[in-house]
Amino acid sequence: RGNSSCLNIFVCNYSGSMYSIAISVASCLRANTRVDVAWLIDSQNIELADRTEAIAITPGGGRMGDLVSGALDAQLVDVASRHSATGRFVRLRISPVDALIAGVASGGEFGCVIAPASTLPAELWSLLVAREPVCLVANLENDSVTDFVLYTESSIDQADSVAQALFERGKSDSEIVNNKIISVFWPVPKIVIVGTGPNAQALRESAALLGWQTVITSDAGSAQGVIAGVSALDSIVIMIHDLDIAGAALSAALSSNAGYIGALGSKRMQETRAEWLAYRGITDLTRIHGPAGINIGAKTPAEIAISILAQALSVVKLG
Repeated sequence: RGNSSCLNIFVCNYSGSMYSIAISVASCLRANTRVDVAWLIDSQNIELADRTEAIAITPGGGRMGDLVSGALDAQLVDVASRHSATGRFVRLRISPVDALIAGVASGGEFGCVIAPASTLPAELWSLLVAREPVCLVANLENDSVTDFVLYTESSIDQADSVAQALFERGKSDSEIVNNKIISVFWPVPKIVIVGTGPNAQALRESAALLGWQTVITSDAGSAQGVIAGVSALDSIVIMIHDLDIAGAALSAALSSNAGYIGALGSKRMQETRAEWLAYRGITDLTRIHGPAGINIGAKTPAEIAISILAQALSVVKLG
């Protein structure tokens, strides 16, 4: 991929979304760097698994995120290179060969909105960074966007009935109605797993069944970077034995907005981590669930994963 200083951040192991590119887009806007944003609206011949998929493109082809496993990226970079001053609705095709290369089920036609980020409502990016649900309405004249209107949970009652109904479904989706494109984005919970091995793999696979995004890392720097961006919807699970990495990750987790923090390990390991944190002035560990998971007598990686997710769900929902 092309490089851009605005997009030089840790890349997680899930496709880009409006939420995951928000920090990068906001950084580019602050630096007065042009950045175009594109997201999916509809498709033919293929089901869209993630309605929040999006890509940010800077001059020269630097990009963060992707659409349809990257199969549309090159075409969107070409569209962005024409430097239109307004947003546009475009239809792009993926050939069966390109679909095979990208690992998607089949070729087909896709409708996308692509627009300079500077033409979108300025408050959109802070709302996305905060993982808030939003409704974005693009008013069209032919295939050009004349303006965007943004609605939130507190203002959605001011939108028309179609936008309100779409928003109230509580999931990401888009509709084209007359001369309007209505895009609703709802955040998906994320789980950050610090550590590797069978338990981490089982937790990743089980979280995927819930539709959660997952990030797995065993590097202290990367873990701290990812953890810094989590919200109250998200969970952090420490599975690594290395004391310095686990301690640094727990320190970052306690400073974050994470809804759930879990730490695997024996009682002795929990005590050692507590000592590591106390030596650095961190003594309030009430947010840490350790050992992580509901006590169901779990022994296999799959059972451990289920016990952790059940606990995370109960803590986040009750919180």
